[in-house]
Amino acid sequence: MAEPLSESQLRHWRAFIESSWALHTTLEDELRAATGLSMNDYHVLVALAEAPGRRIRMGELASRLVLSPSRVTYQISSMVKRGLVDKESCPDDKRGFEAVLTERGLTALREAAPAHLDTVRRSFIDHLDDEELAVIGRAFAKIRKA
Repeated sequence: MAEPLSESQLRHWRAFIESSWALHTTLEDELRAATGLSMNDYHVLVALAEAPGRRIRMGELASRLVLSPSRVTYQISSMVKRGLVDKESCPDDKRGFEAVLTERGLTALREAAPAHLDTVRRSFIDHLDDEELAVIGRAFAKIRKA
């Protein structure tokens, strides 16, 4: 049987869960209202915009976004229908596929970024000082690595 959490651990865990869900809901709702994009859309667009040649193998994209392969396939299919990305055979391996950012997708990202960053700032960054942000960054880098 798992060891129960201490009162302090439970309090911090619940504060994390409740605030992270609220933050994610705010980010999702405001991004969708301002741009029509979901957070998953936005994260795919950012990942592709930052990738060499604006293209990423589907498996690598799934790993980077912490999505299952089937979920990333569904996400990319939805974005292909809207003209935000293309899905192409890998040049080096015809069995694999890459998601490729389209000009329409890049434009959507550029138009969405200011509103999204404003929400990130108002809902998260502005509530923390630099030291608190550094602690959060280190903590979640550690968790992601594990």
